[in-house]
Amino acid sequence: MTRRRQAGLGAVAAIVVLVLLAVLAATVVRLSWSAQGIAAQSLQAARALQAARAGVDWGMHQVLNGAWVGCAGSPSQTLDLRADNGMRVTVSCSVSSYTEAGAARRVYLVEAVACNGGAASCPDNAAAVGASYVERKRQLLVSD
Repeated sequence: MTRRRQAGLGAVAAIVVLVLLAVLAATVVRLSWSAQGIAAQSLQAARALQAARAGVDWGMHQVLNGAWVGCAGSPSQTLDLRADNGMRVTVSCSVSSYTEAGAARRVYLVEAVACNGGAASCPDNAAAVGASYVERKRQLLVSD
């Protein structure tokens, strides 16, 4: 009985296994980067929402304490919170009047738009094209 040499099948199988492992590793790395990006974007969105809430609260405080009477002077003001959370908040105010039971009433609409853009105010349409741009808006009606 003569023995024959078998060659080639083990090398091909090893190459196929190595290629499959490389593809699997590349997929895991890509998914990891994607998950990190989503987490960072979610954090920025939460910061923008909190900054917009702070802007609405600040605007309401200004209106109710008489510092922004009739939204006179400047109906829009910008709060620079970039040192705290990287956001810039544009707070605007508009007022309408009505009469109720013979008394004049005013209703203020306080609106805050928070964004992480680098422009002087939000919304920053030039920065909105970027993948990392985040913007949140809050509105509040205040009556005196």
